Amino acid sequence: MSEQQPAIYQEGTILLIDKEKEWTSFDVVNFVRAFLKRMFRLKKLKIGHAGTLDPLATGLLVLCTGKYTKSIETIQQQTKEYTGTIQLGETTPSFDRETDVDQSFPIDHISDENIMEATKKLTGELEQVPPTYSAVKIKGKRAYQYARNNEEIEIKSKKVQVHSFEITRMALPEIDFRIECSKGTYIRSIARDFGKMLESGAYLSELRRTRIGDYKVEDAMSIQQFREKVLGEVGL
Repeated sequence: MSEQQPAIYQEGTILLIDKEKEWTSFDVVNFVRAFLKRMFRLKKLKIGHAGTLDPLATGLLVLCTGKYTKSIETIQQQTKEYTGTIQLGETTPSFDRETDVDQSFPIDHISDENIMEATKKLTGELEQVPPTYSAVKIKGKRAYQYARNNEEIEIKSKKVQVHSFEITRMALPEIDFRIECSKGTYIRSIARDFGKMLESGAYLSELRRTRIGDYKVEDAMSIQQFREKVLGEVGL
């Protein structure tokens, strides 16, 4: 192992991780920090991520170490791209698979034209209400903390920008999509609003972040690949 390798992580670098399902974004940060500290015998390592991914989502997580943690806000402001699947005809309290289906709705009336019209209405500047099951802070607590305690709360809408909303597959009740959007856009809320516009219900069944600015998921490492990379750097 050269002296340069641990210095790269301490002084600052950007790591692209392809997050797996069930891991939280903080799980990834904590694992990477602990693993690097252990492998390189570091006392301290400054590290953070540039944009949270829900536990059930997969895809690109940008980690910044050392001096690059100052770039986190800049990276977060860049356009994000997601692909995924919307399930029509049902809703869940969390707008995704984290919670069980609570209502069912008809979908026989939905046409291709209805679907394309809904995507147009959900493109551009939107007033979006974040999900109740989200990390939005209300009176010092996260929204999901209220939701899990069955406490009623009011979440204010906020302006977000959806640059493009493309349907890539229609096989009702499933619809695959690709979305480019601004920081702070909840794809789960888009799924909810999509169902309402179709006079039905909908929730997000799959989500994958594929890009943040110029950073792409195809250039990212899985956690296992990251481990193997570091083990190789320390000569194990």
